[in-house]
Amino acid sequence: MTAAAGERQISTTVLAIGTGGSGLRAAIEVAERGVDVLAVGKRHRDDAHTSLAAGGINAALATMDPDDTWQQHAADTIAESYYLANPHTVEIVARGAERGIRDLERWGMDFAREDDGRISQRFFGAHTFRRTAFAGDYTGLEIQRTLVRRAEQLDVPILDGVYITRLLVEGNTVFGAYGFDQADGTRYLIHADAVILAAGGHNRIWRRTSSRRDENTGDSFRLAADAGARLRDPELVQFHPSGIIEPENAAGTLISEAARGEGGILRNARGERFMARYDPERMELSTRDRVALAAYTEIAEGRGTPNGGVWLDVSHLPRETIMTRLPRVYQTMLELQMLDITTDPIEIAPTAHYSMGGVWVRPDDHSTDVDGLYAIGEASSGLHGANRLGGNSLIELLVYGRLVGQAAIAHSQGLSAQRRSAEAVGMARAEIEGLLASEGRENVRALQRAIRNTMTEHAGVVRSEQGLRAGLADLDLIEGRMEDIGIHPDIAGFQDLAHAFDLKASALAARATLEAALERRETRGCHNRSDFPDEDPTLQVNLVWSPTAGVTREEIPPVPAEIAALIHAVSSEGKLVE
Repeated sequence: MTAAAGERQISTTVLAIGTGGSGLRAAIEVAERGVDVLAVGKRHRDDAHTSLAAGGINAALATMDPDDTWQQHAADTIAESYYLANPHTVEIVARGAERGIRDLERWGMDFAREDDGRISQRFFGAHTFRRTAFAGDYTGLEIQRTLVRRAEQLDVPILDGVYITRLLVEGNTVFGAYGFDQADGTRYLIHADAVILAAGGHNRIWRRTSSRRDENTGDSFRLAADAGARLRDPELVQFHPSGIIEPENAAGTLISEAARGEGGILRNARGERFMARYDPERMELSTRDRVALAAYTEIAEGRGTPNGGVWLDVSHLPRETIMTRLPRVYQTMLELQMLDITTDPIEIAPTAHYSMGGVWVRPDDHSTDVDGLYAIGEASSGLHGANRLGGNSLIELLVYGRLVGQAAIAHSQGLSAQRRSAEAVGMARAEIEGLLASEGRENVRALQRAIRNTMTEHAGVVRSEQGLRAGLADLDLIEGRMEDIGIHPDIAGFQDLAHAFDLKASALAARATLEAALERRETRGCHNRSDFPDEDPTLQVNLVWSPTAGVTREEIPPVPAEIAALIHAVSSEGKLVE
């Protein structure tokens, strides 16, 4: 198989696609075991999405509350998933959480500590005990730095700025991936025994989102689906209660839940502390889905600010608390709005934040329908169900990064030969050539914006049959227009080509989300149907989507008795509909 002009050919045992926390943790595991690994990311490793995670990371360390256990962590996770989480996945994460924290400590991460040296832990919404460890309000950034440092110590080769466009598959077995350098257009043909998909979720397909431009556009979903894998629960998207509204280019930037965890108060435009109406017991420490729905309802019913938001106020807290516990929030608001949060409230609104569904994987090793292909982190599914506990995403990537690294090595060792396919490589090359040759009239950015408008309008915090069908009709038109796009690489690089692939991914992720949301005719956790305001016991299932089979239902295994006994009932009080 001869390399094409301007193409580099690389071989490795394990390829990790994505250089955020998930991809790096898996790569570290492979490297520590003395096996070849390559990590590839479309963003720079120091700027991965993981670095934005603010609030903390969960593990039942029991440093603050001696009664906490991994079983209680599992019970809280299942209860708040509205029983859509896979209990086996939950158990693996809760059991493996302490090991994940110890790994970070071993690699030099600086956690906040009590005076006697114990790792400090704080409450997050819906946790029975204080089990969220943290580093100020920049925990994700500190984790990312720690993992980058460890990967560099191990000489893990990392390709920054390389966009993977297609997984290479022969006979339902993956044998590598294809992509290009976004700066100079160099193509990459990468042969690998095993491929780990760690390229994030799809929340950038909404207008207001905590993701930045060109990240979380659904890349993992498209790569997996095109390779023959399936998606699970793509409709279950967490809307974070507190994204800022202004300036427009930063709309959706998160104000960490730590602000509420430390005692922040939510008020509507009338000055009322409105959480008393929705969850009088937990108030601002309620779960993300409740707080987001409460804020949405206040705004929808005319009690929001003129900009369409509500107020989050921490100004009553001691200045020292704000500066030591919420330094990043303080800095962000000063930089973006010249706002001093020690004296003034922050205007916020719900923002698309986290893909709780993702690529269908098996609980034990996160393997997919395609042999040798694994998915981890926000690209995967199974842990969060219909509501993710704050702090669970960071621990998930550490636990499964380790396990998937081991599984990928085992897969490679079990191969008698590596399959290859000139046809698969030819298709990957032709896909890029076809786009580069296209000189259509449609602007890629405008079509991306059209998808974001459609999803915001028809598949936001509250959904309905009529709205979802209208969204699918919109999407049909957008996909028609995508046949006539124009790609124009220029002196600045091949960003236009990258945007075209982002657009393809966004369209597939939007279709999966709309079709699954239509099928879930109930209100459960983050998924609010104004036309089906109640939970439907027959829909306590996962919805599995593929481009060929559409939506099918998958049963969820029973919760083990020792965990079921610890589950607090999830009250439906405060669940409102439009």
